[in-house]
Amino acid sequence: MVFFNSFFNQPDKVSADALFSSQATAIPLETPDLKLIQENTLCQVATPCVVSGKVLGDVFGGSNQNRKEIVDYVVQAGDTLQSVATAHKISLNTLLWANSMTSSSTLKVGETLTILPTDGVLHIVRSGDTVSGIAQNYKAQSDNIISYNDLTSQNDIYIGDILVVPGGTMPKSSSSIAVSQIPLAENFFILPVQGKVTQGLHFYNAVDVANKCGTPVYAAAAGVVQRSVASGGWNKGMGNYITIRHSNGTVTYYGHLMSVLVAPGDAVYTGQNIGFVGGAPGMAGAGNSTGCHLHFEVIGAKNPLSVYYKGATVSYK
Repeated sequence: MVFFNSFFNQPDKVSADALFSSQATAIPLETPDLKLIQENTLCQVATPCVVSGKVLGDVFGGSNQNRKEIVDYVVQAGDTLQSVATAHKISLNTLLWANSMTSSSTLKVGETLTILPTDGVLHIVRSGDTVSGIAQNYKAQSDNIISYNDLTSQNDIYIGDILVVPGGTMPKSSSSIAVSQIPLAENFFILPVQGKVTQGLHFYNAVDVANKCGTPVYAAAAGVVQRSVASGGWNKGMGNYITIRHSNGTVTYYGHLMSVLVAPGDAVYTGQNIGFVGGAPGMAGAGNSTGCHLHFEVIGAKNPLSVYYKGATVSYK
């Protein structure tokens, strides 16, 4: 078993032996806890599960009405709020609500906008939320929320889930979907994968790190697996993915996986191998990915990879 420490704090190249996101002299708050069997044997990670292939032709190149994933749009010269909304076949209000903007907001060339696949609002599930409560808050229908987000029932939601509320309207008392950020020690999260940053901070609080398919992906902190999807399907563009809830209420999300090693309800420790990088075109579970990489999100706190610019290399050594 390999233990990792030290800190990757250079914006261009990481050369230190680093997995923990902490100061070089700091003691990690969470270290990989050894799983012992009968007090004499280390617990062994199971072999990767096999994911069967599926044909995704029915979801590629479809119209806006068939698209269910949330996408990023980079503002071009000449764009206006209305022109962007019209081009993506959504209402102006839908665009404004998703980006915490008002009708008087101005666009800057190069900034990124969040584009919903249909008219409505975006909601990030918080503690105490229910589908019926969300529907009531946004004047929407519970059944529409369940069907549009492919939920199995009213109870199939977890803290940190990102839901599209079709037909919903933003309450006048709120104009933002932002989730409060919990301040964390720098060494709370570890590096979930090594590779090259191919896309900096984008929706939702995510960073993409590219490496060859099959590269191990590690739990960024100890927690409990909420979702572990290995159906080989589209899944709103994320394909196979895992979400983990941590002790402080934050949630980490690992998307475009080739295969997964954990199941919902599993307790995982910091640095545990939970899956493998996927995302190659045509690979089962790649979603909307066009190359091998990990889509890593943090909900409820700062993403530790957000300090790296596109093209930066992050590694353990």
